[in-house]
Amino acid sequence: MQPYVSAARVRLVKDLDSLDLPPTVTLSIKASPQSTDRMQPPKLEVVVSPDEGYYNHGSISFSLDFNEVYPIEPPKVTCLKKIFHPNIDLNGNVCLNILREDWSPALDLQSIIIGLLFLFLEPNPNDPLNKDAAKLFCQDQKKFAETVILAMSGGSVDHVLYDDVVAH
Repeated sequence: MQPYVSAARVRLVKDLDSLDLPPTVTLSIKASPQSTDRMQPPKLEVVVSPDEGYYNHGSISFSLDFNEVYPIEPPKVTCLKKIFHPNIDLNGNVCLNILREDWSPALDLQSIIIGLLFLFLEPNPNDPLNKDAAKLFCQDQKKFAETVILAMSGGSVDHVLYDDVVAH
């Protein structure tokens, strides 16, 4: 008798099989969706390494935690590094519309990865989690760019020490 594999895990395996990663993104499986251990939910790690824009030369890691009702609900996406970004707070929460109100079961892992990549190419100061970063982005993009570079190299901004995410 075959062990039971949930529809969520079947769908995630299908998403992984059809994935077409851009060269600036890597993915690793931390907990396999093919596992029959229901106590071990599927978990992926995605690393986004933008090759243009404010976050050029950065390497930013995200955890994607899937539950047993995917794709009805999106995975929980958390930034694993402390970065200065209008749409990512200091706790790693990510503000991306497709992970909240615009989520649809028609979206898939490919959509999430493209959405994360797009956050670094086009930060959205109109829906911020980090209000200071959003305000600076709107007021002075040159200063914003300088602050991003400082923070990405492990610098301190407004008494917050950021993680070094510069790809070496």
